[in-house]
Amino acid sequence: MTVRTLPYAGRAAGLVGSVIDSSTALLHRQTHDIVRFAMGSPAAEAVPAEILAGIAAVELSRPDAYDYAATEGDPPLHAALLESLRGTSDETTADRLTITAGGMQGLDLFCKIFVDPGDLVVVESPTYTNGSATALSYGAELLEVPVDVDGLDVDELERLVEATGRLPKAIYTIPTFQNPSGATLSLARRHRLLELARSWGSMVIDDDPYGLLRFEGAQLPTVRELGAGDPLVFAVRTFSKIVAPGLRVGWVDTDPELQPLLINAKQAMDTCTNLPAQRLLTRFLTGGHLDNHLATQRTEYKRRKVAMHEALTRSFGDIARWTDPEGGFFLWVTLENGVDTAALFEVALAEGVAFIPGPAFSPSGRFTDALRLCFASTKPDRIHEGITRLRRAVDLLAK
Repeated sequence: MTVRTLPYAGRAAGLVGSVIDSSTALLHRQTHDIVRFAMGSPAAEAVPAEILAGIAAVELSRPDAYDYAATEGDPPLHAALLESLRGTSDETTADRLTITAGGMQGLDLFCKIFVDPGDLVVVESPTYTNGSATALSYGAELLEVPVDVDGLDVDELERLVEATGRLPKAIYTIPTFQNPSGATLSLARRHRLLELARSWGSMVIDDDPYGLLRFEGAQLPTVRELGAGDPLVFAVRTFSKIVAPGLRVGWVDTDPELQPLLINAKQAMDTCTNLPAQRLLTRFLTGGHLDNHLATQRTEYKRRKVAMHEALTRSFGDIARWTDPEGGFFLWVTLENGVDTAALFEVALAEGVAFIPGPAFSPSGRFTDALRLCFASTKPDRIHEGITRLRRAVDLLAK
């Protein structure tokens, strides 16, 4: 039989996938007890399943709930979302709003419309590598810029861009409770980021899945709000972290000029976002459930973050440091004893605890001494058990 070489497109080499998402399948294959700090998803008990089931009994009983929807979003959800955003930092208008199949589709639509092969795209370091992987899949060249306690280091951004001798097509940032570090971009840096983007003519991808999950500290205006309608700001939002990830519904807020292009791009991708999920979310919003749900989750996530801090102080105070976010899902832990977290992963899994190693959050494989822990998905007693198991794994590997 003749062995043939498949005629791959050139872009196939840029399809790097996600270590984070691949961990889901790996964890499903495990048969022993595992404390799961790996996936960045709400806890099962945080999903308003009973409310959604009640809504579904009514809204999903009609055949029209299973039809195609308007590409830009089902009109009732459009209206409900606009009303829910009224008075917030993300208040917007109908001509700026396009419903997407989760935040990831928003990132893909951006790259499809704006990124040419060879374009320079700035990403945070560490970053959510599903986002950077999307840019790579369209042939972008990535420039990693450090993150510190105040978010993206905009002074270093300016220096690194100048050193490349090229202007970036886009700057990808998760400004609030960043994934994976939990850091929040300071107000001064938000202003400076917009100044730099405007001087370079660069787009800013404002990816903010966690902004509504602040449980302490002062609220900051979003980059979208500070941009005041600037067409260079492309805002990506999602219901995945605030309601349920499996619904796969999000939205983008963009200059109205972009909506026809977004519609064309979506029609070549999925025609429309999942209509049953949109109907569920419409009634969830119009029924007044979101505010109470968020208030409950903020209280619970703070309790879980505090529990993780206490557990880390007890078990890792001598060999590590970690971040202290005021919201969101994640802590970023840096080990100071020379242990490689990629090597630690399998040892920890055997000991019954899962995390994501630091190199998964850098396109160039940096942060071999770091790891991401999700506190949102685990109850406090299990958090303490998981951190105890993690320290046991570190000690085993360090022997």
